[in-house]
Amino acid sequence: MSRKLNIAIVGLGFGAEFIPIYQRHPNANMYAICQRNVQKLNEIGEAYGIDKRYNNYDELLADPNVDAVHINSPIPNHAEQSLKALRAGKHVACTVPMATTVEDCIEIVRVTMETGKKYMMMETVVYSREFLFVKELYEKGELGKVQFLKASHQQDMDGWPDYWPGLPPMHYATHCVGPVAGLLKLEAEYVSCFGSGTIREELAKIHNSPFAVESAHIKFKDSDLAAYVYRSLFDVARQYRESFEVYGSKKSFEWPLIEDEKPVIHTAKKTEPEIPEEVVVPDYAHYLPKEIAGFTTKGVYDADDQQHLSFTQGGGHGGSHPHMVHEFISAIVDDRDPFPNAVQSANWTSVGIVAHESALKGGQLLPIPDFRAI
Repeated sequence: MSRKLNIAIVGLGFGAEFIPIYQRHPNANMYAICQRNVQKLNEIGEAYGIDKRYNNYDELLADPNVDAVHINSPIPNHAEQSLKALRAGKHVACTVPMATTVEDCIEIVRVTMETGKKYMMMETVVYSREFLFVKELYEKGELGKVQFLKASHQQDMDGWPDYWPGLPPMHYATHCVGPVAGLLKLEAEYVSCFGSGTIREELAKIHNSPFAVESAHIKFKDSDLAAYVYRSLFDVARQYRESFEVYGSKKSFEWPLIEDEKPVIHTAKKTEPEIPEEVVVPDYAHYLPKEIAGFTTKGVYDADDQQHLSFTQGGGHGGSHPHMVHEFISAIVDDRDPFPNAVQSANWTSVGIVAHESALKGGQLLPIPDFRAI
């Protein structure tokens, strides 16, 4: 593709973080923005010099100049808006999770295959510098044989928008499922999950979900590996933490317990005091076009108080934003599947949905659909 891709961003809370990245990407044209609040739409449009502005999503999709949409709307809208865009002939990047039901995940995979358009779930953790560091260790053989994977996502969501209160923890699990599945490109086959504790009654009754913590074991298809993931959203005292850990026969990587501490590498066969070693994880801006490389180490705004809360609480999502943008654009330009593609995104999202169902059934072992067979 010789011309630049015309990108439309839908949702301008968290979504506004991506506008300058697309504006500077060598293969993208930040063409249009969409937001229901007209005042906010115009404020963002004026601030970034974007003339094409829509407060109606269907009108945006009817614009033949739009090549791709990046959806950053509330979770309940993800599946509907993704399907509409695919059926309108647009490529789709969508913030996590892909959907809130397995049925919607199946439909997005089916429509992606039917239309031939690209779908990418914008999972931040698999483009964080920590994940890229561990991936590099694995590809160099430094981990040896991977034996086990573990991840967590704990966050206090009190005070967030009205679609968050009482959300089952595993319904927003891709930040911990993504890295344990994504490192070795594994496919989750079945899951068992337990709920623990209870959240306050006014939250629990919203989704009929009582659990303060949900913890799941995932078994991967055609692999001897399993992973352990756990999630909490309300009434659990814990600093924000998106952790990812991998245990290998030669080396293991463990996430720090507290923000701004260093991760630890454990090396086999050293004397006991020398086994653990704190490490500094490097930045991976060199993977990116020079025009957007600077976005791995800072947000898109000059003032800290303008950063979206998810960016601030998540420590900037590990420098992942420009990597995700570059992967999405490159996949379209190169006519290849992005990572994660629709099948992988559906698998990662469905692990959480099915895990919550398992927790409600006392930990019953439940299968994950085979999305490749759709």
